Amino acid sequence: MKTLQIGDLEMKLPVIQGGMGIGISMSGLASAVANEGGIGVIAAACIGMFEPDYRKNWVEANIRALKSEITKAREITPGVLGVNIMVALTNFSELVKTAISEKIDIIFAGAGLPLNLPEYLTKGSKTKLVPIVSSGRAAKLLCSKWKDQYNYLPDAIVLEGPKAGGHLGFKRPQLDDPAFDLKILLKDVLAEVKLFEEKYNTKIPVIAAGGIYTGADMKEIMDLGASGVQMGTRFVTTNECDASMTFKQAYIDSDKDDMAIINSPVGMPGRAINNEFIEKINRGEKRPVKCPHKCLKTCDIESTPYCIVAALVNAMKGNFYNGFAFAGSNAFIATKITSVKETVDSLVREFKEALPLAK
Repeated sequence: MKTLQIGDLEMKLPVIQGGMGIGISMSGLASAVANEGGIGVIAAACIGMFEPDYRKNWVEANIRALKSEITKAREITPGVLGVNIMVALTNFSELVKTAISEKIDIIFAGAGLPLNLPEYLTKGSKTKLVPIVSSGRAAKLLCSKWKDQYNYLPDAIVLEGPKAGGHLGFKRPQLDDPAFDLKILLKDVLAEVKLFEEKYNTKIPVIAAGGIYTGADMKEIMDLGASGVQMGTRFVTTNECDASMTFKQAYIDSDKDDMAIINSPVGMPGRAINNEFIEKINRGEKRPVKCPHKCLKTCDIESTPYCIVAALVNAMKGNFYNGFAFAGSNAFIATKITSVKETVDSLVREFKEALPLAK
């Protein structure tokens, strides 16, 4: 298994733990993955939800909580840590500035194109910038924009395919369209990135994500040119995952038919584990909505049937009557809770077992 190199950072395990909000991947999970040689990622979306002044001082509470989670993780691991910050967040700028000031190793930015992300870098900053894209066209646009305006190219790119959990950067009909298979998308992104690598004599690793669950999945996509993989769902059913046990159990209790596509209030399709709450939404039963802080740029509070943030926070706490769990397409494979170390050991074993036998 090759190491993953992003700038001057080298990871012995070519795995990025996906940033899962809200409250699913915090310092506990991120530090555990980093300790195993991968990249542990803290999800910044509404991270201040447990701060006592969250509703009154939303921006400040999120900044304070992000600093606290980064500090906690640093106390547990000397490994590589990242922060996932959604472009769609209304406090995107404040979170990016905070992550850079806290000297986070990597910022992953998706749920929209982070066209101006390099402008937040400060003099002497070593934070790497990694956009999350869903097509070769998006990768080309970002590379061109960043180079022209900031003389900066992405330190790496995460390509997230349609089998990922959570919000998806595809139209609903594209999710099952073979033309949007991750392998095909990877080929397109690699081709676009190669042009910039050759022109500017640099290396831009492409990390594949979306539906990758086993070590065999890792090997297959890396054989096609990916420098590593991003995995979120596989790490949910670990002891160190920051979600409640009830949330984790929802993965274990699910089967393949439970993997559902929902229409999110943010205007994107999302993949989640079907439950009664989702079925009520599908039946058109409105849920009461209150929005004290308008956390998402694309959410129309006047027309949405429910608050996506409230639903995800409820689920994280184990309240599925008023919420649901986002999950990747292979979430149903999970059968038990394990440690992050056991999970990584299994991934490495599965990867090795997928290697061709020596002649």
